[in-house]
Amino acid sequence: MRERLTDGLYGLGWTAVKRLPEGVAVRLGRRIADTAWKRRGPGVRQLEANLARVVPDASPERLGELSRAGMRSYLRYWMESFRLPAWSRERIAAGVTIEDVHRLTEPQERGQGVVLALPHLGNWDLAGAYATTHLGLRLTTVAERLKPESLYDRFVAYRESLGMEVLPHDGGTPFGVLARRLRAGGVVALVADRDLSASGVEVTFFGERTSMPAGPALLAQQTGALLLPVSLWFDDTPVLRCRVHPAIGVPESGTRKERAAVMTQHLADAFAEGIAAHPEDWHMLQRLWLADLPPRDLPDSTGAGPGTERR
Repeated sequence: MRERLTDGLYGLGWTAVKRLPEGVAVRLGRRIADTAWKRRGPGVRQLEANLARVVPDASPERLGELSRAGMRSYLRYWMESFRLPAWSRERIAAGVTIEDVHRLTEPQERGQGVVLALPHLGNWDLAGAYATTHLGLRLTTVAERLKPESLYDRFVAYRESLGMEVLPHDGGTPFGVLARRLRAGGVVALVADRDLSASGVEVTFFGERTSMPAGPALLAQQTGALLLPVSLWFDDTPVLRCRVHPAIGVPESGTRKERAAVMTQHLADAFAEGIAAHPEDWHMLQRLWLADLPPRDLPDSTGAGPGTERR
């Protein structure tokens, strides 16, 4: 019953919200966010606990302000995503600006594959739609299988409508398919600040240990693709801001696993830079650091999952 209700609510969002005028959708999202924030459910409390690590000197009042802004940012993501399939190419192009986009476009012009690695910042669906419709990139990503299956199908259909190829992550990994796309000069985009496989690489993140998927680093090693971290954030305009960080190189020495660990730590550092600059746009409402996870969920630090996206 809960799964059917969840599927129905998402379906309502994609059918009803996209028909609302943009100003109405913005106000509705803020109202829902403020209501959720005032109720202080588990997700809001966890968001605030996570933000306390990002902004360790923040007072309780400041953390409350950040978590409220964080919920508004999170609902902006959802309201935009529900409406995105109805946006024109012109609306998508006007809704995104990218700093240092040459770091992405120049290797593509050479025919070199690119791995884009992102944290849960801003609206990566909108950034992906911009990449496919405005930059003309062949974009492949990975999505966790959701329950019920009809909900997963909705997400796949939604992202495919934006021009993306979506591969399932359901225990096995699509690593081989992603590698083939990269060798052919394509772009693979992976949201990679949280390891869903419980078999990631341990990194230091805001001074504490957590786990992130090794897949982005391993794909870059194996295929010769560039590994580019990306930050996304909102401001007071309808435009999504993006920054492409400098490429993370493959170390010259060490085993495959050791090189992946070094690269993943550099990736975590780039994520931390983007999140620290825009903490209110980090949509991390789940437990992340190892100290917060029950023992059975601790990773074994040997995994090679590609990284997946889950909201």
